[in-house]
Amino acid sequence: MSQYFEVHPDNPQPRLMHQAAEIIRAGGLVVMPTDSTYAIACRLDDQNAVERIRYIRELDKKHNFTLVCRDLSEISIYARVDNSAYRLLRARTPGPYTFLLRATQEVPRRLQHPRRKTVGIRVPDHPVVAALLNELGQPLMSSSLILPGGEFPETDGWEIREKLEQQVDLVIDAGHCGVEPTTVIDLLDAVPGIVRKGKGSVQGF
Repeated sequence: MSQYFEVHPDNPQPRLMHQAAEIIRAGGLVVMPTDSTYAIACRLDDQNAVERIRYIRELDKKHNFTLVCRDLSEISIYARVDNSAYRLLRARTPGPYTFLLRATQEVPRRLQHPRRKTVGIRVPDHPVVAALLNELGQPLMSSSLILPGGEFPETDGWEIREKLEQQVDLVIDAGHCGVEPTTVIDLLDAVPGIVRKGKGSVQGF
């Protein structure tokens, strides 16, 4: 049965964030709020946990996960960022954007796009995620929490617990989350490309 933490959305309790990080380090799956939707996440290098996410969401091997980072300096460890991309990232992070960038060797090949060798990276603007990442000290591999048969992501922490209490290790409930996904921006070429229009504004791209 999963654990269930009710946390303050703006000032999450440090004790609970510490416990959440320990659960993730031990191989756990966590459902967490973000600035767009609830997401399901695990440690980057935990292959078993990633496969559990695939099973829960019924995802095939082609599904692209998103690497959730603390800040720009952490992004540069896992993705190749040129000067123009850096300026754009600095202007739009943290925020509800996912950026497609070429992955470095720090990203396991199984989590990269099989042909393009890319990875989706984001820095959410949410105090709970920021606190969890700071406590963990490393990025999280994540996917929006859209359950099989569902058209939209799950929005209520208590309902998520009822549905997934036998399948995840922790649900972090910080109140209602939205259903609009991130805006996805392709930064592989000189001119940014809008792959998906979501919550983040595309004005200025």
